[in-house]
Amino acid sequence: MKKVILSADGDSIIYLVPDIVADNLEKYCIEFCDDWLWHSPQAAKYRMGAGVCYSEADFIDYLNKYKFPNEKSAAVKNLGWTGLGEELSEEFRELPYFNF
Repeated sequence: MKKVILSADGDSIIYLVPDIVADNLEKYCIEFCDDWLWHSPQAAKYRMGAGVCYSEADFIDYLNKYKFPNEKSAAVKNLGWTGLGEELSEEFRELPYFNF
C-alpha cells in the first residue's frame, strides 16, 4: 500500500491505496469518473440528471468495493485546504495527487 493525496475541490486527504493505484493514479481516477460513474448500474446513485455528484471518498469506496476488495484503501490524514495541491508542504509534494 502506498500513499496518495486526493481532493474534490476541498481538503486534500492522504489515503493508503494499493500500489498499482498509486503508481497509476490518474488512470484509475479517470476510469472512475469518466467511465464507471456514467455507465455502471452500481453508480446510479451518483447520477443527477445530466451530471454526477461525488467526492474522493466515493472513489475510495469504488476501489474497496469493486476494484480491490482484498486491499482496502483508507484515509490517513486530512491536510486541509492546500490550494488544489499547489500549497502542499515539502513533506507531501512527492506523493501522487489527484483532484476530482
